[in-house]
Amino acid sequence: MKSDNRILVGKIVAPQGIRGEVRVQTFTEKPSDFQSLAVFGDKIPAGTLHFVRIVPNTNVVIARVDGVGDRNMAETLRGTELYVNRDDLPMPRDGEYYQADLIGMTVVRGGIKLGRVACFQNFGAGDIMELENGEMVSFAGASVDFEKKIITVK
Repeated sequence: MKSDNRILVGKIVAPQGIRGEVRVQTFTEKPSDFQSLAVFGDKIPAGTLHFVRIVPNTNVVIARVDGVGDRNMAETLRGTELYVNRDDLPMPRDGEYYQADLIGMTVVRGGIKLGRVACFQNFGAGDIMELENGEMVSFAGASVDFEKKIITVK
C-alpha cells in the first residue's frame, strides 16, 4: 500500500437546492456506504460531511456540510474530492479488493506484460484498469497475486 493512507470515495459534483446541500458522486460499492464513512476532503474536515439521502437509480448521494448554509457556499465545494482513511475500512473478503491496493501492480495477459495499473475507470459496464501506458484493460475475470504484485487478465 502507498504511504498516502487516503482512499478516494467520492467527489462533490454540484450544489443541491438552496440550503447548502451538495450532490456527491460516490465511488463506493453502494451509495448508502456514505452513511457509515468518516469522509473528509481538502475543504471538508473529517466528521463535518453528513449523509442526507440517496438519489434513486444513481451513484449520487445528497449530503450536507457543517457550516455550509446556502447554495453559494455549496458551490465553492464543487470538485472537492472526498476520502476516507484506509485503516477505517474493513478487510475485504476473499476475492474482493480495494482498487487503491491494486494501483501499481503489473498486468499480464498470456504471459506478456501489458503495463502497470495507473487507475481504474468505470463507464457503467464494469471496472477497467487504465495502465500507465494509456492502455485500458477490463478487470472482469482477472486474478490477483498480491505476493508477486501481478494481475492476470484474460
